[in-house]
Amino acid sequence: MKLPIKLLLLFFAALLLSCGGKEEKKDDKIKLSSTKKEVQKEPEKSGSASDEVPASERITLDNKGVGEVKDLPLDPEINQEMAARGAEIFKTNCTACHKTDKRFIGPSPKGIMERRSPEWIMNMILDPQLMVEQDRCAKDLLVEFNGAAMANQSMTFEQARDILEYFRTL
Repeated sequence: MKLPIKLLLLFFAALLLSCGGKEEKKDDKIKLSSTKKEVQKEPEKSGSASDEVPASERITLDNKGVGEVKDLPLDPEINQEMAARGAEIFKTNCTACHKTDKRFIGPSPKGIMERRSPEWIMNMILDPQLMVEQDRCAKDLLVEFNGAAMANQSMTFEQARDILEYFRTL
């Protein structure tokens, strides 16, 4: 009688040991037996042109972003007074991360008006956190610039509009 109980206990112990703790790891490598070379699987590509162009160079003029600015028509002529104020505000608040003529911690604003809509730019200045949370282009910029999120400078609408006018002069 003791032998069947011992065998039963041994069986259950073996069953418990064989089931626990091990995780199978999926090997993403394909091994070719004839040449003994390892070939890495290529990640699947979505085929989208926007995936190939860095976010800082991508043209998204139809995207107005996320935020309070929904429509912002611009006068054909640049308001020099606003642009001068915007240049001062930019110099004071933005040059720690942005350089007008080159990439730095953040993207250069030079040529931004040819790549982004005025609404998108205003929304990014006014609420960068909301934009990064909900706007695809802003998310992609965050990734491209190594997670360096744009600081919310608590700009007023008028200050942001002055900066936008300054960007028009670049």
